[in-house]
Amino acid sequence: MKFMGLIEQLFAQFGYWVLLIGLPLDAIALPIPPGNTTMTYTGFLAYKGVLNWFLAMIAAWVGSLIGMTITYWIGYKLGTPLIERYGKLLFLKPAHLQKSREYYAKYGNKLLLFSYFIPGIRQFIFYFVGIIRVPYRIFALFAFTGSALWVVVFFGIGYLFGDQWLIIFMWVEKFLIYTLIGLCIAVAVFLLFKWRSRLKTGLHKPQ
Repeated sequence: MKFMGLIEQLFAQFGYWVLLIGLPLDAIALPIPPGNTTMTYTGFLAYKGVLNWFLAMIAAWVGSLIGMTITYWIGYKLGTPLIERYGKLLFLKPAHLQKSREYYAKYGNKLLLFSYFIPGIRQFIFYFVGIIRVPYRIFALFAFTGSALWVVVFFGIGYLFGDQWLIIFMWVEKFLIYTLIGLCIAVAVFLLFKWRSRLKTGLHKPQ
């Protein structure tokens, strides 16, 4: 893995600070170091006795909370005003935000709970929930719980599988990639059916 040398060097120089600073950067959409790899390698370092497992997990969870909270408030404070002012340039209207809120009310909290597991989704969704003004207490309940699950799972891979962690990690990463592809296909199919339904409705309206 091309990032492993960088991650090893960062941990050697900065220890727990990699988790408190690096993981927020990952959530903000600057995945250096990449979150899943970093978290799993943290578990491996705890397995080797280099890091204290409890302090490492707490630092990782706090780091993830910092990152997602920053992105949420960026979306909340800046996203909606920007869309209201400049959204027309991107073909976005306030009505689109309202529809997004309605869709989120149906499916969003489940996605938010597991979003931290999928790179690409976690770098986007916290901005999104801020932009559509999901109440902070709802955001915190699902996002913070989801990040705790993420810490336990990926830390556990490194800690429980020890020297074999990389093999298991690569398998999990492939599974997550296939999951992301499946979600994208499902969303594309859903939008296609919605578009066709609206098109048919428009054609059958009396002139």
